Amino acid sequence: MEPMKLYFDFRDIFRSPRLALSVKKIWLFLKANLFGFAFYWILSYLAILLTGIGFSETINKFGLYPCLYCTENTSIMSQILYWVGIAIWIISIFYACTAVSRITFRQLKGDDFYSVADARKFVKNHRYPIILSWISILLIAAFFSLGAVIFALIGKIPYVGELLFALLYIVYFFGSVFTVYTLIVFITSFIYSPAIVATMEEDTMGTVFQSYSISWSQPWRLVLYNLLLLPIVAIGIMVFQWFWFTGYKLINIIFGADWLMGTKLHNVVGWATNLVNPKINFCNFLRCTDSVGDAVKHQSLLSVPDSLVLSSTEYVAGTIVAIILFILLMSIVSYGLSILSVGETIMFTIFKKKSNDENLLLIDDEDGESEDSNVDNKLEESSD
Repeated sequence: MEPMKLYFDFRDIFRSPRLALSVKKIWLFLKANLFGFAFYWILSYLAILLTGIGFSETINKFGLYPCLYCTENTSIMSQILYWVGIAIWIISIFYACTAVSRITFRQLKGDDFYSVADARKFVKNHRYPIILSWISILLIAAFFSLGAVIFALIGKIPYVGELLFALLYIVYFFGSVFTVYTLIVFITSFIYSPAIVATMEEDTMGTVFQSYSISWSQPWRLVLYNLLLLPIVAIGIMVFQWFWFTGYKLINIIFGADWLMGTKLHNVVGWATNLVNPKINFCNFLRCTDSVGDAVKHQSLLSVPDSLVLSSTEYVAGTIVAIILFILLMSIVSYGLSILSVGETIMFTIFKKKSNDENLLLIDDEDGESEDSNVDNKLEESSD
């Protein structure tokens, strides 16, 4: 099992779209997105119902894309439900990121047969550092901020307060700088925690340490490599999306011929398309950032008038097609996340090589050790 030959510089990042175009990796992100979206959808609708809007009215207004902040009279409980749904979706994506990073890392080490089941097992065994690492960094920043508040209250003491403030000013200054640095490290940890856990099998404290380490030793590469990765992700999504929508239009052209399905296809696919990409007024935030939805609108998709009545079988068929179209749209998002995850894994491998001259691809990991032990056991059994 020979590791992949890397340049250990920015050229390796261009491998990301090709390595990310994997059924295993896209499938992991697709399942995470569907799982997270289901929780988001259910909890968002519960949150909106708490505002006093009826379920049928909510369905007609939002469809598949509920947004609490498009409504009025939101309560604390409704906001909690809404943000819990978002948090579940984010955590699902983080776990998928770790699984994909682990598959990528094993692939870089030369193991092309590392399975989805192996990746899930790894994530299950290392699930806490993935989230707790950047939460711990936030708590560190919060601790220093709370300390500043306490010392500021002490500074209000007459006569003594201003003297203590002057004597300890240098301590306050460097504490403030460290807090700002910690917030920057939080961003690093938020992005790289899955890659750190997947490649170095670190616990929470180890992941926090690695986040501080690469933020200090590789600041310019952190910025420049990510600025390079973002357009690569955008181009990869555009190409992937083009194939998906071209296939969609080809089906409409062939099956929509008058001497074939004709109007029946127009009704079924048009209704499904309107359900997946409804022409409603979203929140400004959703309308401005829904790039996939905007891409759908510019692909000359079929649509049906709101007044058109479909037959019962056409409604059933349209619902099935809508589910398939929604999954295909989610797969576009999943491929983009796959490129990001692969790219961040490659980047972290480069950072460790640049900072410590440590080639992670040559270091044994827990999966490699288990494979070696299995081989040894088989050799012992055969010798017996």
